[in-house]
Amino acid sequence: MPDPANPVLLYDGVCGLCNRLVQFVLKRDSRARFRFAALQSTYATRILKTHGLDPQDLNTLYVVQDERLSARADAVIFILQELGGLWRVAAAALRIFPKPLRDWGYSVMARHRYRIFGQYETCLLPEEKYQDRFLDV
Repeated sequence: MPDPANPVLLYDGVCGLCNRLVQFVLKRDSRARFRFAALQSTYATRILKTHGLDPQDLNTLYVVQDERLSARADAVIFILQELGGLWRVAAAALRIFPKPLRDWGYSVMARHRYRIFGQYETCLLPEEKYQDRFLDV
């Protein structure tokens, strides 16, 4: 089990965009707070079922913190906020838009992400130096 103080990012492990997001966070998370689990993992399935969500739905990015879930654009905002620095400014800029508009934009991107960013046959394995930050690897 991960430390509840560490947010866990649940992402589609075969999505090119999601894997780029994970790499983005790994490089900018100077405090090494974030943990990661593919939506296809046992850990993610258990968390999503606990919250009454469909673990087969791979179109949503989640952040788990203290048993609470942030989803879609709210998850992205949470990640940017936690990264700090100028990323907090980006998070604040995104908050200007109403939640329904943010989630609509997220849904449009999610619907087309495989076509634009590609899709892998299997979940990518993390670099060795980051393996301890991934759950179910």
